[in-house]
Amino acid sequence: MSAPAARRAVVVVLDACGVGALPDAADYGDAGTNTLVHLAREAGGLDLPQLQALGLGSIVALDGVPPTSAPVLHGRLHPLGPGKDSTTGHWELMGVVAPAPLPTYPHGFPSELIAAIERVTGRRVIGNATSDGLSAIEELGERARRDGALIVYTSQDSVLQIAAHVEAVTGEELHAACAAVRRLMTGEHAVGRVIARPFDGREGDFERTDGRRDFTLTPPAASHLDTLRARGVPVHAVGKVAQLFPGGVDEAHPGATNAEAIASTTALLRGLDGGFVFTNLIETDQVYGHRKDIAGFHAALRAIDAAVTEWLALLGPHDLLVLTADHGCDPLHPGTDHTREHAPLLARFAGDRGGRHDGPLADVGASVVRWLTGADGPASVPGTPFTP
Repeated sequence: MSAPAARRAVVVVLDACGVGALPDAADYGDAGTNTLVHLAREAGGLDLPQLQALGLGSIVALDGVPPTSAPVLHGRLHPLGPGKDSTTGHWELMGVVAPAPLPTYPHGFPSELIAAIERVTGRRVIGNATSDGLSAIEELGERARRDGALIVYTSQDSVLQIAAHVEAVTGEELHAACAAVRRLMTGEHAVGRVIARPFDGREGDFERTDGRRDFTLTPPAASHLDTLRARGVPVHAVGKVAQLFPGGVDEAHPGATNAEAIASTTALLRGLDGGFVFTNLIETDQVYGHRKDIAGFHAALRAIDAAVTEWLALLGPHDLLVLTADHGCDPLHPGTDHTREHAPLLARFAGDRGGRHDGPLADVGASVVRWLTGADGPASVPGTPFTP
């Protein structure tokens, strides 16, 4: 089967927009979670006309989003391996399954590791606890600004986050420090991500800046991105995707905010003749999900809904659009961490008959490979295409 000319594929990850607890969710303390269903209930119904028309309400019953009579291909996707964060979620979409759970630190990092972090960064560490990012800078931000200390914190996920005040530690120095810590976190301490979290402001009014950067563990196996690049298909990453696949994309495009990521994706759809666009929309997780901000989460989804309308108008008969997620962040669940959930699937492409497809997250990457190259990827990379 020869590869069709000038084909494009776009995969957009609505970060943390889960659609129901996975069978093993109780093992993670996440039984009964359902991010979009609970969000819709708390919001008094969601107003998402374009996503409704595509079939979002046909995946699960959502207040305000009834099923449509003519949905695109739709369903729920599940991971094949452990985890409930952006690293494992995005990896699995591209056929990479973590062989074992990545290390977590519910009681903070061991003292010898903190000492090593202070040694490689040349700065004092404060914090070292599980925390959401906003609470960490509210509690310790003034000390970090005054003393130039690094606020180290973690969560239920396999992450080591480092926050620093921009007046005391420049963005470049913070990124260099996190790169050094990434090199340190190997072996038993090979966390999924070391995340730089610069912030600004004064006590009582601290706020994060757009200088976040994720220093991710190298994927442990070949991905569908590797297959695409080996077959000459350019891979464009929008937002933090490039940081989740270090060295695995051809071009990275801005996406620190949803508005920026939407603009980058729209520009690529206007300008690209062919290739793959892999976009992360972060704010449903970072800004609204962890804060349990129902109104903000809904507003972010409405902005995405409007963007999808524009993207659909830019698609041609040789284009594939996939909307999905990586995990959940249920606003009704205790705590502020991610939740172990299914991801939604909405896929629009020529020849789609609107059926239901439930399967592994890896089916997304496998479908992109078939769509763009005209052939399936290697059997060693998981995933079964849902595209012709």
